[in-house]
Amino acid sequence: MLDHPTPTILEQPIIDWRDFAPCTTVPLFACAPEVLGTSFNYGRDEEIYGEGEDTEFIYKVVSGAVRTYKIMRDGRRQIGGFHLPGDFFGLETDNRHHLTAESITQSKVLLFTRRQVESLVHRNIDAARELWLMTAQHLRHAENHMLLLGRKTALERLAAFLIEMDARHGNTGLIELPMLRRDIADYLGLTLETVSRSFSELQSQRAVELDGARHVALRKRAMLEEMGA
Repeated sequence: MLDHPTPTILEQPIIDWRDFAPCTTVPLFACAPEVLGTSFNYGRDEEIYGEGEDTEFIYKVVSGAVRTYKIMRDGRRQIGGFHLPGDFFGLETDNRHHLTAESITQSKVLLFTRRQVESLVHRNIDAARELWLMTAQHLRHAENHMLLLGRKTALERLAAFLIEMDARHGNTGLIELPMLRRDIADYLGLTLETVSRSFSELQSQRAVELDGARHVALRKRAMLEEMGA
């Protein structure tokens, strides 16, 4: 496990949550200034926290991208998720992290102490509801990922992944992937060679158009959605 600095929040002002209006339709933490989170910069491929470490913080991506993964007993890496700007990660049901988190690119992350979050949700029913919805979304993603790994072919997995990434980019049909194909392979439970062949197959069917390894244009969305369903 890599050693990495533990950010301090002592430099942040102490703010009473009761001084702020209740959350209504805004995301979690938007009802209070985000200066409550400590901003921390990570370089490419830098560890944010390791598997088995204490869950002192909850994290929010401001810029860049983060992967969470587990190293299996045989040395293989299984990526559990990719976290993009606006995403929270590091939520756990106990006091230990079950995955390792690592920046994919140069990334800025906000860190909130668990104590801060627990204090907020105990005081504010709307914030508690937002946290519950966020947890439910994480659970839904885990269920979908499990089905993807267990029941879909390589081509179906890649199609589902591209549709998911496009949705997270606003359904524009133009995706800039922050991760390498090796990351995609480890997320989809495939080899790098299989992912490359699957991209080539989708391109030959004119379902996607590639501009380098990381820029993907979806040309036949209906086909991709049917394949990934």
